[in-house]
Amino acid sequence: MKIQSKPALAAIFLLSIKLYSQVYSTIDYSTGTLIDIGSGADVCANDILINGTYSGTGTICTGPLPVELSSFTSAIEKNNVKLNWVTEWELNNSGFDLERKETKAESQWMKIAFIAGGGTTQGQKFYQYEDKKIKTGTYNFRLKQIDYNGNYEYFELSDTVDVKAPSDFKLSQNYPNPSNPKSKIDYEIPFDGKVSLKVYDILGREVFKLVDEFKSADFYTVEFDGTNLASGIYFYRIIAEGSDKQFTKTLKMVLVK
Repeated sequence: MKIQSKPALAAIFLLSIKLYSQVYSTIDYSTGTLIDIGSGADVCANDILINGTYSGTGTICTGPLPVELSSFTSAIEKNNVKLNWVTEWELNNSGFDLERKETKAESQWMKIAFIAGGGTTQGQKFYQYEDKKIKTGTYNFRLKQIDYNGNYEYFELSDTVDVKAPSDFKLSQNYPNPSNPKSKIDYEIPFDGKVSLKVYDILGREVFKLVDEFKSADFYTVEFDGTNLASGIYFYRIIAEGSDKQFTKTLKMVLVK
């Protein structure tokens, strides 16, 4: 919730508001006060008296907010982030847009999922979403709670989420295996360097080049498309070189059409 009082004559709050509480008080803005309600913000109370003027793209509403959110937490496993939140009650709750952005100054919020709400409920309701295979970086997460009338309110995760670069090399088995004809391969590199990932037939001949470029230390997924290859057994090999280190590994895959 963002409320700014621009002139010297500040807004007078008779009683305070709690963001996650269903109990709201009266707000009285003194004469001549100019209030700027930021984008996406709501000013809600049982009674609102404005003697001055207000501007901005936020909204002024009476009555309780649509949900009481009692917790919003995260847990990190490699480059997967599990997000959990709990509501104590819900009123006309359509659901939640889950949004993410990097902490870099130029980054923008991006919607990554919609999680359906419980409508109108009493008692706790538990939610969970796993944001999988995120690139290395530091992120903010927030929920945009939306009711069936289109009203919304933001709840931001209090802590940033830090997805660290891998600590070791890894090349995964392609999935699905057998592939028909497409599959994906995950790999992890702990340092910046040149990465080559190629596919060979059973005679050792190169038949497909998946990666052949400089890569930063991170988690990666690449797709293999065997549309133009015959069914059979193939091998894929990764070679990563950098920081006076080298990693090589070869795995077998089956292509079935």
